[in-house]
Amino acid sequence: MGSSSSSYAPKTIYLDVDGKVQRVIFSPHCNYHLKSVSDRLFSCFYRNTAILLIDSEGAMISIDPTMPKEDMFQNVLSQVAEQFSRAFRINELKTEVTNRLAMLEKRVELEGLKVVEIEKCKNDLKKLRDEMTSRGGVRVNCNCKYNFTDDGKKLSPRRDVPSYPKYTLSQETIEALKKPTFDVWHWEHNEMLSCLEYMYHDLGLVKEFNINPITLKRWLLGIQENYRDNPFHNFRHCFCVSQMMYGMIHLCNLQERLTMTDMCILMTAAVCHDLDHPGYNNTYQINARTELAVRYNDISPLENHHCAVAFQIISMPECNIFANVEPDSFKQIRQAIITLILATDMARHGEILDSFKQKVDNFDFTNEEHVKCLKMVLIKCCDISNEVRPTEVAEPWVDCLLEEYFIQSDREKSEGLPVAPFMDRDKVTKPTAQIGFIKFVLIPMFETVMKLFPQIEEIMVQPLRDSRDHYEELKQIDDAISGLVSRMQIRRCKFQKG
Repeated sequence: MGSSSSSYAPKTIYLDVDGKVQRVIFSPHCNYHLKSVSDRLFSCFYRNTAILLIDSEGAMISIDPTMPKEDMFQNVLSQVAEQFSRAFRINELKTEVTNRLAMLEKRVELEGLKVVEIEKCKNDLKKLRDEMTSRGGVRVNCNCKYNFTDDGKKLSPRRDVPSYPKYTLSQETIEALKKPTFDVWHWEHNEMLSCLEYMYHDLGLVKEFNINPITLKRWLLGIQENYRDNPFHNFRHCFCVSQMMYGMIHLCNLQERLTMTDMCILMTAAVCHDLDHPGYNNTYQINARTELAVRYNDISPLENHHCAVAFQIISMPECNIFANVEPDSFKQIRQAIITLILATDMARHGEILDSFKQKVDNFDFTNEEHVKCLKMVLIKCCDISNEVRPTEVAEPWVDCLLEEYFIQSDREKSEGLPVAPFMDRDKVTKPTAQIGFIKFVLIPMFETVMKLFPQIEEIMVQPLRDSRDHYEELKQIDDAISGLVSRMQIRRCKFQKG
């Protein structure tokens, strides 16, 4: 044991515990006895633990639990042993606390991530709720290469009674609605909605199918809101096709030859036939491998989409104009409407017209297949009937169509996709775009229908012939101007060389 020579100096004990030297310093005022230290120390270690006392000269004296010890020596060792024991327990406690802290930190981190995710979900839900509130419904979502949700249209209208005013149609307007000469450019959307509403009432469809008049309003509003603001395929085009169908029903006396169900199918298919048209045709959808083309396996992707949107709108209780129709009857109506909308794909034009030509000479209105084919041809006629109308009504539609074509062809060029010549702004003109279409598509189809309904010749077929002649004259003028310009350029070159 080492100590200072002064009675007031600190007293120090050096211990060798299992080869590890430990130093214990006592205050000069300490009154511990060595015996108590020794007893306490021995009680804290195993009996085979080696403990050495080191004197002031550095010499070590071996002791063991069985050897005699002085009182002060025993007391000091016991106190030191107690301090060691406390130190060991503190280290164990520190290790335990450290481990528990690590576990708690991990839990806090995980809980924190959960909180972040929960907050993110809450924010997403709030945004979705706000969007649905602002839109009043949910829109069909098509994650296509062309974004089918970027215009923010609603799938269904608001649930309250539509706010568009009830227009009282004049007798002059009522009569004009029944004719292909009707000028579709003078009407706002609300007025067109009222005209369509009138058609359903006038044809007796509201009464026949027990359609709630408010539901009819909501349905029409839902239809209008799901047509896009394309240059051509928009709600006004929908109205044109529906008005032409209404006109053909009257002109051909179809109410006397077809059933009320057939009338409803024809009108509803016309109203829905281009729902949510993106302004890019099937060729683009297929070549660009859009989501619609993939979904419908390149088979009439747009027409299939129009059908899907139509019946999603009808599936809304507030828009279901067939709510009071028996399930079996609705199933037949639904299938017939789908058939007619799919028939508007121009890729099927030849197939459908050839089938009708085989039936028209011996047409039987009691034959279900004959009637089905007729309805397909009728909606095709109405869909591409603009040239039947007066020139001042028809020609603006050509400009609209060419604008939509040019938007598509410009995009196709930028994406490295094939471009149809009739859509290329660098190759097509208004006369060249119309002459071939009128001569080889419109006139042959309407002349075939004329065999069954001769009364359409004067009011529908003759205007087509006049339109063909009109564009051929324009083409001659264009050719003459082009020839003159070419000759002037040649002369200029010769003059510059001479």
